[in-house]
Amino acid sequence: MTRLFGTDGVRGLANRELTAALALGLAQASAVVLTRGHHADARRAEGRRPTAVLARDPRVSGEFLAAAVAAGLASSGVDVLDAGVITTPAAAFLVDDARADFGVMISASHNPAPDNGIKFFAFGGTKLPDEVEDRIEATMDAPRLMPVGGDVGRIRRFADAEDRYVVHLLGAVKNRLDGIHVVLDCAHGAAAGVSPEVFHDLGAKVTVIGADPDGMNINDGVGSTHLDNLAAAVLEHGADVGIAHDGDADRCLAVDADGNVVDGDQIMAILAVAMKERGDLVHDTLVATVMSNLGLKRAMAANGIAMVETGVGDRYVLEAMNEHGYNLGGEQSGHIVFADHATTGDGILTGLSIVAEMARTGKTLAELASVMTVFPQILINVRGVDRTRLTGDEVIDEAVLAAERELGDSGRVLLRPSGTEQLVRVMVEAASQDDADRIAHSLAEVVRERLATAAA
Repeated sequence: MTRLFGTDGVRGLANRELTAALALGLAQASAVVLTRGHHADARRAEGRRPTAVLARDPRVSGEFLAAAVAAGLASSGVDVLDAGVITTPAAAFLVDDARADFGVMISASHNPAPDNGIKFFAFGGTKLPDEVEDRIEATMDAPRLMPVGGDVGRIRRFADAEDRYVVHLLGAVKNRLDGIHVVLDCAHGAAAGVSPEVFHDLGAKVTVIGADPDGMNINDGVGSTHLDNLAAAVLEHGADVGIAHDGDADRCLAVDADGNVVDGDQIMAILAVAMKERGDLVHDTLVATVMSNLGLKRAMAANGIAMVETGVGDRYVLEAMNEHGYNLGGEQSGHIVFADHATTGDGILTGLSIVAEMARTGKTLAELASVMTVFPQILINVRGVDRTRLTGDEVIDEAVLAAERELGDSGRVLLRPSGTEQLVRVMVEAASQDDADRIAHSLAEVVRERLATAAA
């Protein structure tokens, strides 16, 4: 049976795969699983009910899904603090700040408006481990908590949710942003209210695009997955930097004054070097995934910074950070985690940190990004193959070895089966784009022939 939870909560087409009934059931099951523990027991001992923070991004389906989740929680004896439309990292922060037992965020992040998702945060605002998600899924078929009378939960507005988060962000930034002109692209998403306010409060000159959410335009041609409009706006306004969020603002990508994209790897390089110089980078170590550019690893080595590599997904980055106490990690896509200030990727905090470093050093974003040389990279998804046969195929292994011998120290090869689809990802980095393209397409053809034959 297919697992209900994916790599980041439960997602699907709203009102088709992700229905109000499913949202209700998930909420009721989460109330059973996530209200166990010393904090919840302490509340009960004091005669108080467990508490959950509920938040959503502005997509229209979030309205009925939030109503269903609130009903499921309250009917299970959980008090609901409804924070309304706010970012995913804000929801995680508020779970911890309010000392709530858990939190629920309704968002499909960078996906288009018809999609939606439900993700949960544990006590302290951390993401749930796989085994806890599995318990919630298994509990959906078990008896519900059905309190009556005064034991049912109450639903109330989390009135100062946004203000608490703004104060948190202002306190996390090392210096003011005076003299920097920033274009912000809020993806018609959850950052539209908070991000411009915080940048302005810290002294930046702010021009805003993508900040008119109507429930259906989230991520539509704007945000971190569509950077052309941001680049054009930076050039049009003569701005110093462009900052792009996605729909729930757990990502950040940037554009320099010439309209060139600065991706998550380059952002991590800038921030890691800055934190090391200040003595703030724990163990002088950065955590990134195996998909990060080879140029990032070389830049870190050149600056005396170790790099720990994890599997793809911000949850694996977080696991490595938590296990060893590292305080900076992230992904090429722009999920950047500052463990000193956040329990998940925070796109607004990332953007503020980039611009703060520009203001502190007096350098342009292009100058800061030059700490890293980006190797040409290509990623090919080989579809219609049996991904389970990838490991141990001698012909594929030999083709990879031949490619690695050809590239030497000037590139690398990574073959990775998808965790959710019948496809294999072929990634090649090389000194030139032509070499990367040629080698990647050659390897993709070997994978296609071998795994299609094996699956036949």
